[in-house]
Amino acid sequence: MAGGDEYVIQAEAAGRRFGDSWAVREVDLRVGPGEIVGFVGPDGAGKTTLLQMLAAILDPSAGRCRVLGFDTVRQASKITARIGYMPQGFTLYERLTVVENLAFAARVRAVPASQFPERRRRLLEMAGLLPFLDRAEGALSGGMRKKLALCTNLVHEPPLLLLDEPGLGVDPLSRRELWRMLEDFRRSGATIVFATSYMDEAERCDRLAFLDRGRIVAQGTPGELCARAEGAIFRLQPAMPAGVEDALTDAPEVLGVQWRPTEVRVAVDPRAGLSQSLRRRLERLGPVEASPPSMEDVFVVLRQADDVEAPTLVSEPAGSSRLAPRHRPAVGIETRSLTRRFGGFLAVDDVSLRVNAGEIFALLGANGAGKTTLIRLLCGLLPASSGSARVADVEVGPGAGRLRRRIGYMSQRFSLYPDLTVGENLDFFASAYELPRREARDAIAWAVATTGLAGTERRIVARLSGAQRQRLALACSLLHRPAVLFLDEPTSGVDPLARFRFWRLVGRLSASGTTVVVTTHYLEEAAYCHRLGLMHEGRLIAAGDLPSLRAALPGRPPATVEELFLAYIERARTGVGAAAGGQR
Repeated sequence: MAGGDEYVIQAEAAGRRFGDSWAVREVDLRVGPGEIVGFVGPDGAGKTTLLQMLAAILDPSAGRCRVLGFDTVRQASKITARIGYMPQGFTLYERLTVVENLAFAARVRAVPASQFPERRRRLLEMAGLLPFLDRAEGALSGGMRKKLALCTNLVHEPPLLLLDEPGLGVDPLSRRELWRMLEDFRRSGATIVFATSYMDEAERCDRLAFLDRGRIVAQGTPGELCARAEGAIFRLQPAMPAGVEDALTDAPEVLGVQWRPTEVRVAVDPRAGLSQSLRRRLERLGPVEASPPSMEDVFVVLRQADDVEAPTLVSEPAGSSRLAPRHRPAVGIETRSLTRRFGGFLAVDDVSLRVNAGEIFALLGANGAGKTTLIRLLCGLLPASSGSARVADVEVGPGAGRLRRRIGYMSQRFSLYPDLTVGENLDFFASAYELPRREARDAIAWAVATTGLAGTERRIVARLSGAQRQRLALACSLLHRPAVLFLDEPTSGVDPLARFRFWRLVGRLSASGTTVVVTTHYLEEAAYCHRLGLMHEGRLIAAGDLPSLRAALPGRPPATVEELFLAYIERARTGVGAAAGGQR
């Protein structure tokens, strides 16, 4: 480091303004050599902006930042030459091969030609990419692309690595491999600073900085932050969850609610505690007990209480006529030997599947397993190479107009128009679903209220937070009250509280008769689903509920969904046994 600085990163009263809005303000931060420091906080809290300031991409509007001993404004080129910075989006060249992308990065970073072959071998071996040297980047799975992007940022052996959501959109196996690479890098003495919405990644850090509305509101080790929520978390298992919402009305001490599959967790202000009046109201619904805080609980407690997000997404009871689909099919989805080929590549291989009406069915699998292709086949967006599918009582095939009116589809990229307002996007989708004018107006008002978007109708979509865009995409897909709803990675990159609210709404839709098919890489979400379908290399290798999937494995049942997922993938890879979870 230049000038013998004690810290790798020093920020003093640093802030960044865009127009009249402060994205980051009054940040004081020090990071020492060899530390792993995580930035966590709500969507739009300023994590990406702060990382870009530290990477000397954005100049501070106030205060100053020093990185590796250099000032980020006056000596930006010295910083950018010495660090590795990996943004959320991919910065690779999709037409270049794996080895060509890495060679290009090495030339840009002035890696000596004599050293490059050994570094290339070591990095690609560590990333498991040696068998794919000549594969174009655009043909890689999401997990492979993330690992290649990390390799291109490590090729010059930087002393500091800045990562923005490294696990975003990456399957559990690839995320595990990414972290193995990062831990190897850290052992060499390097420093890692990253932003994440995954609380299991936050727990890997030496220290965390919790951001809210551009400010760092708390710093410390994961244990120290958990201690700040001690005595503030309570759990109950009510027979009627809707009663919890009524009980929490006008309860000022409540900071947030987490709707879990088997319990409801309530976070209260640690300074106020749980009032006796609220305890009595909750105890009428079931036993109330204090619970040790997790990092997700800490997230809820540290968020500022006057956040603009609505405390719950749905005000209507499950089963209400407004939530119920227009058409109630006998069976939600049924496929027979459904197959899709792209040239010689089998993207979906002989999939036979049945999903009952009103069921929440999760498709789990590694990046490139065929989940999105299967959904696009079921939506009629891709023709099948062979086999058949029936969705919401409609045979999938040519002339998909009738099918389109009975399904909703929320793709990974949300399919929104960023230059239009929230209201304009809703108007467009209502027109696409051929809703009459008066019906469209009522449907839009309902969808806005249901998804907590009231007050955002005139805002440009490009200026919304990730969680708000997620809710808008869901609102657009619900306008016509579909019988079957397809959600492809709907919670990728959103904060834990937004994720809990989202699943609360999905549960209510299911209870009202909507069939939901969802893909996710955040495997703890599988507990919200009635059944799981595990995919590997285009094949459906197992389907069933969690107990039956666990029971089908020999030996001691896996403790977590991630361990179960990895066990089935390993069986499929080695060809040991036939994994079956009892399709219905």
